[in-house]
Amino acid sequence: MKYNCLIVDDEKLLADSTAEYFSLFGVTTAVAYSLDECRSFFAEHTAELILLDINLGDGNGFDLCRELRGRTDIPILFLSARTSDDDKIVALNIGGDDYIQKPYSLGVLLAKVKAVLKRYGGVSDFSDGYLRVDTRAKQVFVKGNAVKLTALEFKLLSYLIERKGKVISKQELFEKVWEDKFTGDGTLNVHIRRLREAIESNPNEPKYIVTVWGDGYKFVGGGR
Repeated sequence: MKYNCLIVDDEKLLADSTAEYFSLFGVTTAVAYSLDECRSFFAEHTAELILLDINLGDGNGFDLCRELRGRTDIPILFLSARTSDDDKIVALNIGGDDYIQKPYSLGVLLAKVKAVLKRYGGVSDFSDGYLRVDTRAKQVFVKGNAVKLTALEFKLLSYLIERKGKVISKQELFEKVWEDKFTGDGTLNVHIRRLREAIESNPNEPKYIVTVWGDGYKFVGGGR
């Protein structure tokens, strides 16, 4: 399985809560609590970024980073409660992409992780455990199962997700998605209906793509 992020940290409560928080915001995350678990993870899975603690019960993150750098160039962000400048220098010299001080703010860390993933093209646009949308791969999954959408349906869904929580007028959708300001309401209504049939558990009572009468449509995340 492919994950956006792997956290390697023997502080289980912190690692688990960080992974859960990331997943809520569309960053699929796995956890390994030791060097051996990290090695086992990569024997069966892949990740697009690693959050790596320096101090681990069965070794240290520096050694693991050197080992990983022998076979992969994915970004590695070091986590540490240590404040030594020497540690920061070593972390960056052996191939680390950043050095993050513990305790950290989950919001700040998430923003940093998303920025790195965006730079490398690896973060999903949306994921809440029921629906997952990956723009880079142009894939949509409902309850883990792939859903087929036309190119235009995917473009419409992506546009709404990018502006999650914001009411998008029909005219804006005509101009930005269809790139034709003269597209008719009937065409838009058909595509909205198809999207709802593809991603909603009940298309007649949509939880994701909601109609704002007189104004347009809005993508609402969560609610499941």
